[in-house]
Amino acid sequence: MAESAKEDFTGVDETPEHLKFDEAALTAYMKDRVEGFAGPIAVKKFKGGQSNPTYLITTPAKKYVLRRKPPGKLLPSAHAVDREYKVMTALGGQNFPVPKTYALCEDDSVIGTAFFIMDFVEGRIFWDAGLPEVDKQERTPLYHALIDTLSHLHTVDYEAAGLGDYGKPGNYFERQIGRWSKQYEAAETATIQEMNNLIKWLPTAIPADDATSIVHGDFRFDNAIMHPTEPKTLAILDWELSTLGHPLADFTYFLMVWHMPRSVRGGLMGLDLAAEGIPTMQEAAERYEQRTGRDAVGHLDFCLAYNMFRLASIIQGVYARSLQGNASSPEAEKMGENVQPLAALAWSFAKKAGA
Repeated sequence: MAESAKEDFTGVDETPEHLKFDEAALTAYMKDRVEGFAGPIAVKKFKGGQSNPTYLITTPAKKYVLRRKPPGKLLPSAHAVDREYKVMTALGGQNFPVPKTYALCEDDSVIGTAFFIMDFVEGRIFWDAGLPEVDKQERTPLYHALIDTLSHLHTVDYEAAGLGDYGKPGNYFERQIGRWSKQYEAAETATIQEMNNLIKWLPTAIPADDATSIVHGDFRFDNAIMHPTEPKTLAILDWELSTLGHPLADFTYFLMVWHMPRSVRGGLMGLDLAAEGIPTMQEAAERYEQRTGRDAVGHLDFCLAYNMFRLASIIQGVYARSLQGNASSPEAEKMGENVQPLAALAWSFAKKAGA
């Protein structure tokens, strides 16, 4: 990611007027609900494109983070801060690295929308998967730490953690392929043969291992806080897309960075991985397999085809909606141009998997 883009997403800013709230009401609420809390508070908003506005709450003794629903009219299932709070609280009880949570407030009268309070975790966030900020010999250990963290997530007993009702167990790939096929067909603007091929082939190639685990949904370096000096994961953030699902779908979403260009979230495509001290995708899959006992390598091609198909469907949907609003938008056209190459890449993995 370019330095300017990184600057846009890191650190805090003064809170824009429309996202301000009653700080006295928050102070009173925290005094009642957050053990050890003592004011006064100073509030700043984190930069970045989070769909749930996120704030740094600083007191003389400690820093907290507040994550809230945005104000205004929302879709019923969107911005579910209550789900984020539930999964993070449950995982904290399983010794999984998440910020400690303190309280969920669903009473809109306090600051205007539902919110929750958690610890502020000090550490490093890497916005570029090439890890240019660290020495070459530090990169593989950081990758290993992140892969081990995802392996840990996928081996948590979700029933024992109190998350048995966090999603629908079973048939995850089948349901997702059906959903994204329908979405794509509804948004189709031109015939892309590879997408049609994938829609036919994917349902026939689903792995027989119908595993279910907690899945993060957006697992990557910039949603992780790493230790300031060691290759250790301190906290995984942004659980908005988490649910119960197939662990291999979650893991191979993480692996897509190996096939993304440098311009997309600092993807690894085109890098000399050995020279950069970054593990290959195969090595990442083997480590995950060792940690989970699950066949990742044997299902890699199907899962990458699925994830790229899903991403192509999402992009096509955004493109089709933008055309309805403004047919001449250059950004929309640029986005639309990504669908065919992504579909072609997905289909190349499908062919490797026997399509």
